[in-house]
Amino acid sequence: MGIKHYKPVTPSTRNMTVSSFEEITKKTPEKSLLATKKKNAGRNSYGRITVRHQGGGNRRKYRIIDFKRNKDDMVATVIGIEYDPNRSSNIALIQYEDGEKAYILAPVGLTEGDKVVSGPDADIKVGNCLPIANIPVGTMIHNVELRPGQGGKLVRAAGQEAQLMAKEGRYAHLRLPSGEMRLILVTCRATIGTVGNTDHENIKLGKAGKSRHLGIRPTVRGSVMNPNDHPHGGGEGRAPIGHAGPLTPWGKPALGYKTRNNKKQSSKFIVKRRK
Repeated sequence: MGIKHYKPVTPSTRNMTVSSFEEITKKTPEKSLLATKKKNAGRNSYGRITVRHQGGGNRRKYRIIDFKRNKDDMVATVIGIEYDPNRSSNIALIQYEDGEKAYILAPVGLTEGDKVVSGPDADIKVGNCLPIANIPVGTMIHNVELRPGQGGKLVRAAGQEAQLMAKEGRYAHLRLPSGEMRLILVTCRATIGTVGNTDHENIKLGKAGKSRHLGIRPTVRGSVMNPNDHPHGGGEGRAPIGHAGPLTPWGKPALGYKTRNNKKQSSKFIVKRRK
């Protein structure tokens, strides 16, 4: 995937870059695999904002992605690669031999007309999905399950990949994109390859309106608020924050403060913490 630059004919286009969409071969989504996506602007069921800076944005339809890939030993053909507004990666529309269609995450190298298959006997080929027990050590994988049959939960963002480092008994050692080493059951499934759209992280929005299109509302600095609104607020003029380090609006440290529960059961599966 490439990145498109603009001539700076306006202030916003001076720094703005967009995807060239070279991988995209199909422009309209499959209607049978669309679902409505309701906006809640960061509000919970009581109408209170629990996630700040959300709201507005373009209307979207949700694309129903097959993260489970449990239709075994049936070859599917890639009909096209599509853009998905709900995720950073592109998606691939596949059609099985019995006529059923499904969306999967599009890995690097998967193109229109390619064949993909799921199941324990599948080849080690980009786009194929099989249990970790049947994948050779050292292979790059994505869309990894945490529990067998649950569907892929890990490594689904654009350009991400995990490496299978070792297999020992019931568990496999997986190195995640964050650098964390984690134990995963070998009966869990994963897809071969690296998630596509690798240049997504290099795209520059270029203007404030681009964030609004994505449904991201403005962020106000705590230092310009009043003391009753933020720990950084108050003082005459541009005052320092007045604390040992920056704090969240609720008074907790904003940098380096670990929020993970030490008693979480899944901690025993982490062999090495992320960097």
